[in-house]
Amino acid sequence: MSVILEKPKNPKGLAFVMHGLGGFKEQSHVETFANAFKEKGYTVVRFDTTNTFGESEGDYSAATTTNYYEDLEDVIKWAETQDWYQEPFVLAGHSLGGLSTALYAENYPEKVKALAPISTVVSYDLWFEVHTEEDMKNWEETKYRTSDSRSKPGTVKKLGWSFVEDLKNYDLLENADKLTMPVLLMAGEFDQGTPLKHQQILYDKLPGKKEIHMIKGAEHTFYDKEHLDEIKGIFLSWIEKI
Repeated sequence: MSVILEKPKNPKGLAFVMHGLGGFKEQSHVETFANAFKEKGYTVVRFDTTNTFGESEGDYSAATTTNYYEDLEDVIKWAETQDWYQEPFVLAGHSLGGLSTALYAENYPEKVKALAPISTVVSYDLWFEVHTEEDMKNWEETKYRTSDSRSKPGTVKKLGWSFVEDLKNYDLLENADKLTMPVLLMAGEFDQGTPLKHQQILYDKLPGKKEIHMIKGAEHTFYDKEHLDEIKGIFLSWIEKI
């Protein structure tokens, strides 16, 4: 696995930042999350999961939530052996990275200072809602779903049906009461994959300090500078409060 470590001289904390399905650690929104923590004096770890389009090993067609979550666990276990490791730490992730970081926080709440699952997948049932019956039937019959990558133009993403079967095992709502740490939620106004209404359902289940923001004019993945600037401002303000 490929990892980027950015460490200031006197770190105020530690943050892990995770990309979403088919993403990579240098995506502009992932860098935006990371840069906000860097500006606030945090050590920041970004990494490419396996089975994506970054520098780590694997094949995107085999990507699953379990694969992403286990990679996050592995990176944190590695970090625990390093002299710069600090606990509790902050977790931030986008989409499937949001789901993975939130699952980790539910499993190890004592290790997590604060959580920012941005445009997160919340559960299989809610994820299924945004897909048409025809699309799902075709995916199951052909065993793969293909789409063009906007982050890496010219790349065709081919995702196996195993992703769907695996996602059935995950639902953040079941253990949302364990997310007692400060939580930052966010989604684009035109996000069709993990819309704001899904984020609101999770938000309503959270027991602790929490924020939810809509990025006007944005879709699921954030590309425009004005959206990235707004997101960074939200992160900087939130980090001050945690």
